Amino acid sequence: MSALQNLAAVSGSLGSVGYGLAAIGPGIGVGIVFGNGTQALARQPEAAGLIRQNQILGFAFCEALALIGIVMPFVYGP
Repeated sequence: MSALQNLAAVSGSLGSVGYGLAAIGPGIGVGIVFGNGTQALARQPEAAGLIRQNQILGFAFCEALALIGIVMPFVYGP
């Protein structure tokens, strides 16, 4: 087995490990968004509509990062 084949075999498994590590960031971000949204709802229940709208927007941005992380190993993979 040549060195290039060894590198290809290792980089294929590193893509899944890399995505697993990259998913930590959006997971923390989603937790922060919903945690702060819950605190805001407890403080000002009359602003529930605006708070919920901002929560959904923040969730979408965090999850977009996770979806980009899923695609990158396929784009730059061997």
